[in-house]
Amino acid sequence: MRSLTWAIDLFLFMLATLVAMLLRENLVWSSRIADNWLYFTATATFAALLIPLSGLGRSVWRFSSLPDYQRIVVVVVGVVLFAVGTTFAINRLEHVSRSLPFLQALLAIAFMVGARVLYRMRQASRLARKSRAVEPRTGMVGTPQRSILVVGLNRLTEVYLQSIADFEPGRVTVVGLLGHADRHVGRHVSACKVLGVPENIDTVLRDLHVHGVVVDRVVVTTRLDAMTDEARTALLDLEESGEVELQFLSEVLGFDKVGSRGSRRSDAPSTTVSFAIAPEQLATLVNRPYWKLKRFGDAVIAGMLLLVLSPLMVLLFIAIAIEIGVPVVFWQQRPGLGGLPFRLRKFRTMSAAHDAQGRRLSDEERTSWLGNFLRRTRLDELPQLINILRGEMSFVGPRPLLPRDQAEAHSARLLVRPGLTGWAQVVGGRIISPDDKAALDVWYVHNASFALDVEIAIRTVRMIIAGESVSDALVRVAWRDLGKAGILRSHGRDTIGREEHSVA
Repeated sequence: MRSLTWAIDLFLFMLATLVAMLLRENLVWSSRIADNWLYFTATATFAALLIPLSGLGRSVWRFSSLPDYQRIVVVVVGVVLFAVGTTFAINRLEHVSRSLPFLQALLAIAFMVGARVLYRMRQASRLARKSRAVEPRTGMVGTPQRSILVVGLNRLTEVYLQSIADFEPGRVTVVGLLGHADRHVGRHVSACKVLGVPENIDTVLRDLHVHGVVVDRVVVTTRLDAMTDEARTALLDLEESGEVELQFLSEVLGFDKVGSRGSRRSDAPSTTVSFAIAPEQLATLVNRPYWKLKRFGDAVIAGMLLLVLSPLMVLLFIAIAIEIGVPVVFWQQRPGLGGLPFRLRKFRTMSAAHDAQGRRLSDEERTSWLGNFLRRTRLDELPQLINILRGEMSFVGPRPLLPRDQAEAHSARLLVRPGLTGWAQVVGGRIISPDDKAALDVWYVHNASFALDVEIAIRTVRMIIAGESVSDALVRVAWRDLGKAGILRSHGRDTIGREEHSVA
């Protein structure tokens, strides 16, 4: 493997040298380039020697970092200086342009560093694709998805983020970081955005909650005694409240004495029923060819609709910006396929929560005629065409809930991609109970077909025109079919009522 990386680095170095010669001659091959054979040979010789001596071949490209890039700069500069010195000693740099070594060094650094960065990005992309299964998989559903806020910007933070990417892909999401100063806000560390400072952690958590992001744990990578008094007080107050679990990495690693820590409060809704699909049923469900056909159709139709509806979306964008304000597109984090979180996008339908004097506004004060129109016609859902095109959603499927509303007992509804519309929406609307809604969604998962998707699409149009209605008969059918299929599990005080549904 070392010989392979040595060969690649040598090739990139010599390619950079050749490109520099061509650039010097305005991309025209001339006799001057051929006359530089001595300089080219000296460069190849010293590069072949210094690259392995520097230890570049011992570094793993997937984990390349700033020290590796600094070593590349040193090697490139050393090779160029040796090549210039040797050529000067032999023929006084005859036929060698004075700008050639500078172009050569810049291109060699760009090629060698760029190759490592691109390889690292490719590996990260492969890991991300692996964690985001495009089809339902056995064992994914039911695994809790944790959202973590990291406090601190240091090398331990970087190691922690890398550890999550390696050991918990798809199961742990870092929603953001808190830096040491306001100047860090808005910057990124390993694709994680700095949202604020520890002193304002309450505000950051509230803002995340507005977007449907419920933080399960706050991980502190900085020593408490290195923080300001305000930051330390804010973290300890949050710990005492018991709303969010705090974890201090210095204690986990054994550097500090472990003290009393608060436990996380669960906001998951209580339920009296759960749904469990047997392994053999799940295997049959996962391997159905319809899911691939459905995904292909979703992508094609979403792409076409985005092109056709783009003028309307531009008009709505302008109207919302004028009437309601910016940002025009609002997002919330929702659990998607297999429970993996994604950002659901909507057009904004409500104005800011506070007026210019800081007074809290009611929902009626924040809602305008345009917002009501968008919600009534479902036009606020148009940005979700992008979610569908990206593979995060489908046109038909269970509607994605807020994390706090997604009960673990109902996680079978996450076996398929969430939908722009779904069976529970067209049969029960927004007024049925969470258990009934989950039963309708799981029934769809078990019975999904092209004909059923077409029926849901037709019912959706009818619902937009005539309004929502509840079909008690279809709700009873869902409970009955799930009971017969052995998917329904009842427990608690409400068992009798659910059993009546299952045998109706």
